Amino acid sequence: MTEIQILTKQTKTAFEWTKKLISPVPHEKWDTLANGIDSNLSWQVGHQTISIYYHTVMTTVGHIPEVIEKLNLRLYTEMCNYDTLAKDMVGKTNPKQLTEHLEYMQLRSLKVIESLSDNDLKKAVKPTKVPHPIAKTIFDTIDWNIKHTMWHCGQIATIRRIVDSSFDFGIGKP
Repeated sequence: MTEIQILTKQTKTAFEWTKKLISPVPHEKWDTLANGIDSNLSWQVGHQTISIYYHTVMTTVGHIPEVIEKLNLRLYTEMCNYDTLAKDMVGKTNPKQLTEHLEYMQLRSLKVIESLSDNDLKKAVKPTKVPHPIAKTIFDTIDWNIKHTMWHCGQIATIRRIVDSSFDFGIGKP
């Protein structure tokens, strides 16, 4: 397998985990703040949408105006960055639309990754207004996106357990 194929496979797996974790949670629970974590599914999904754009689009191939306009990424950035609080999002989003936007971003992200060559992975990240906190190369930023997505899957699983039900891994209970 090439590096691109490995990164694509790992990215798809991370995105599938996100979907598995959020899809069963009833929409009326998406704004519920989980005690102890002070976050909710609405913020987590919005944050993933802008993070995926940043890590696998903006820092690899630059801005894609069509995506920015279609998803109103400026609004997502205002509501779901690290300086925001999930409680301030309550009642301001629609879970169905959040899910559609996340899935759209995931597909665009995969298209970008699949368009790259293994040689592209060695290139420096695109300069951005906010420098990437971890990555120096395109490989680094895509690799970080996978880790970041899974990090938030852990948070989503915790929120889900608190506000609805825990994830059933199919492990039999004694």
